[in-house]
Amino acid sequence: MKIGIPKEVKVKENRVSCTPNGVHQLVKSGHKVYIEANAGQGSGFSNQQYEQAGGIIVPCAGDAWDADMVIKVKEPIEPEYKFFRKDLLLFTYLHLAAEKPLTEALCRSGVTGVAYETVQIGNRLPLLEPMSEIAGRMSTLMGCYYLAKPHGGKGVLLGGIPGVPIGNVLVIGGGTAGLNAARVAAGIGADVTLLEVDIDKMHFIDISMHGSIRTIYSNEDALLEKLPEVDLLIGAVLIPGAKAPKLIKREFLKRMRPGTVFVDIAIDQGGCAETSKATTHDAPIYFEEDILHYCVANMPGAYARTSTQALTNSTLPYAVKLANYGFEAFQRLPELYLGVNTFDGAITCEPVAQAHGMEYRKLQA
Repeated sequence: MKIGIPKEVKVKENRVSCTPNGVHQLVKSGHKVYIEANAGQGSGFSNQQYEQAGGIIVPCAGDAWDADMVIKVKEPIEPEYKFFRKDLLLFTYLHLAAEKPLTEALCRSGVTGVAYETVQIGNRLPLLEPMSEIAGRMSTLMGCYYLAKPHGGKGVLLGGIPGVPIGNVLVIGGGTAGLNAARVAAGIGADVTLLEVDIDKMHFIDISMHGSIRTIYSNEDALLEKLPEVDLLIGAVLIPGAKAPKLIKREFLKRMRPGTVFVDIAIDQGGCAETSKATTHDAPIYFEEDILHYCVANMPGAYARTSTQALTNSTLPYAVKLANYGFEAFQRLPELYLGVNTFDGAITCEPVAQAHGMEYRKLQA
């Protein structure tokens, strides 16, 4: 199979979809891999390293997209739509529930779109987990940074010091992102509360974190009770493939103190607040109701080296199987079957179809 790795074009997206070692594994499996020049530069991987791994450097994006399968990191943006075609297999994060124009473009072109975030084994999302871990840990770090008065926050140091109250962190959602956010916050000495609806997850958090994270059953009353005392609010709500529920209403923000920081990790799926709107690493924050919002839609791109290595570790086994078996891979691997969001002009992921009021067609694997 001919495999293309284009350079990411989203603002300040420094990740690349495959490390040189990953390219070597694909080449060893008998495939040709074409990497757009300097695609790995933001993650610290040179053209020479890819060539030494057996990859072929091509000068422009069109050459990388001229492949049987294109492996990316982020969902394509409008300038990339021109590369779509019926015989293309696209393997990347898609987040289609929050991207109707992209959904329509994929359907019009007939692209087979396989989304990392809906590949599922039981309750696990193995290709989303590594980026959720990074985004979760990063959310607390960004919260600490923007709580500083010169950056727009209220001037609270989350860990406090002896004789001074520690900061309060509220995390909504106890999945991979939320738990990692809470762990970092607890590690720096903050008072951490996590809202969750899964009792088993709450038991796990209580046992594994030895009581350093307080868990409360998530409902609107619990949220409203906690908001007035919060310094950092982290939204980490996820429904696989679907739009994030708007748990935080605009009027809720009026209960919070000015300068409170809100980090919305769920922004890739549309955000979990009515006031959430996607931002970039160039302009990461804005204020609504005197609350500082950080809603960067590609948070892990800031830590590109770590993110690229973690992503390749997770996606490479599936990329190899897609390259080796083509459509048959969806029959061999049920979890990969669940990753198919578009096929032959149809939406094959039900939550995406529901999000846009479009027709759903079950994939016949």
